[in-house]
Amino acid sequence: MIHHLTRRAACALALCGFAAPLLAQSTKERSSDSLSLSFGVYQTDKATVMYKTFTPILESIQDSLSKELGRPVELGLTIFKSYDDGIQALVEGKVDLVHFGPASYITAKEKNPSIQLVAMEHEKGEKRFKGVIVVQKDSPIQTIEDLRGKRFAFGDKNSTIGRYLVQAQLVDNGIYAKDLSSFKYMERHDQVAGAVELGDFEAGSVKSNTFKKYAEKGTLRKLAEFENVTKPVVARSGFDAVILTAVQNAFYELKDEAILKDLKISGFMPTSDSEYDFVRDGMKKAARFESMVRN
Repeated sequence: MIHHLTRRAACALALCGFAAPLLAQSTKERSSDSLSLSFGVYQTDKATVMYKTFTPILESIQDSLSKELGRPVELGLTIFKSYDDGIQALVEGKVDLVHFGPASYITAKEKNPSIQLVAMEHEKGEKRFKGVIVVQKDSPIQTIEDLRGKRFAFGDKNSTIGRYLVQAQLVDNGIYAKDLSSFKYMERHDQVAGAVELGDFEAGSVKSNTFKKYAEKGTLRKLAEFENVTKPVVARSGFDAVILTAVQNAFYELKDEAILKDLKISGFMPTSDSEYDFVRDGMKKAARFESMVRN
């Protein structure tokens, strides 16, 4: 049975960067017939939102694992405060499974080649989705070229959408760090959107779900969009092969719209490392963004 945390407790844990005391840091048998696994996510939104999104998913996966493995399984949620914390926990094997963005998977894979892909998200079979460059609804900015001399809010330095792929998009349009009046890296997509909404920055990059929330409020407008590969679920190095197969099957079978609605996806499907070469290419291109020094 999964142990529920109150939203207040979940928030406190996330802000401290800790897992719940009852959760395992690595695969561990609590008795001869029970199994405890930890599942990590990093904070791309408010902790309460993250907890609300992932609790029903983990409950479903946990139930499927218990049936397939024929023994009780506890699957606990760990919310990492930062991308770096989550990546390092996976690399060091301190968390069993994670749900990360593509760039974080690529970074972790470079540090520990033995980590293993479990599954990737899809939306009606599609494995690509959009990142969005946003501006205020009434902003005079109409094209990416108009961003020259403006203030830009990026997401976390490890964020696929918040940093790497949007910087690749800017480079494709001939805009580098030196061409902006200023820019800043922020921790979460909602913080980026909020900063643009308040006018602290004239533009920023967010995931499509975050943009939709602000578009519904009538405060932000889409300036441009760019492609991204859907997020993977990844297992730590040395994860038991039998349990890994059961975990994969559990994710493949998860198709309940009510459970998946907050992730805005249809389910999970098989994947391979080559699926993420698109993002690798974007990360290489993004490396040029800050390479040209302001005169």
